[in-house]
Amino acid sequence: MEWQDAYVPARQLVPDSREGEWQENADWLAPDHWRPETDQAVVTLKSWVLRSAGRTVLVDTGVGNGRERPSSPMFHRREGDFLARLAFAGVRPEDVDVVVNTHLHGDHVGWNTRDVDGAWIPTFPNARYLLPAADDAYFGPAHGYGGGRRVDDKLLYEDSIAPIARAGQLELWEDGLRIDEHLSLEPAPGHTPGSSVLRLASGTDRAVFVGDLLHSPVQILDPSHSSCFCLDPVEAATTRRRILERAADQRELVIPAHFGGSGMVEVQRSGTGFRVS
Repeated sequence: MEWQDAYVPARQLVPDSREGEWQENADWLAPDHWRPETDQAVVTLKSWVLRSAGRTVLVDTGVGNGRERPSSPMFHRREGDFLARLAFAGVRPEDVDVVVNTHLHGDHVGWNTRDVDGAWIPTFPNARYLLPAADDAYFGPAHGYGGGRRVDDKLLYEDSIAPIARAGQLELWEDGLRIDEHLSLEPAPGHTPGSSVLRLASGTDRAVFVGDLLHSPVQILDPSHSSCFCLDPVEAATTRRRILERAADQRELVIPAHFGGSGMVEVQRSGTGFRVS
């Protein structure tokens, strides 16, 4: 985990959530996901290390250090200990074989690179970096860095994606990608054009890393609730329901990027929505 704190008011993060929805579920939302005394949603920045088919796979890379992020004051010029935390988990940068960026937002690609003598270079020198082609197209220069909506989008592309491409380590994919016999990537659009999920299947174990398909458990209770960061909230809601239906039916462990606590949940169908089991 790179960071955890109260982030924004609960209904600012999930605008479609009902006013009383957080209070009605306070017994399990607090304190890992919500602080009732201030009505602030709690957000974490998590990366995940997987060992699969003899390789080390890193899922999402957080904010990074020394980034110019004027639209995101909490992460602007941040300095943290992400690499030390990886080392504590027994992973050196050169040990990483595959980096998965579930989508191209600044809090998922930041540690793709690091600053060495004023130049951004790949943090993981031996890794393939897997990025959805749709996000590369949308947030890259061909589309004006996300249509010029935020200055951060150009900055993060230039410091966290372009150096990977120049190093020959960037691999764009579309329509799905089989990484190995246990791991596969699938499109899950809506949050961003190329937003994706990573599925794990090993024996009877099932898990799905959903990136920003979920920011808060209240979106499990009602998957029509998109976050304030979803570029296409309607498509995101459709995708969210599809992914949760499969997770409930196949008993997949759901692992979002920003949940507090253990960071993972099991879901079950409940009426027209779902519940955390």
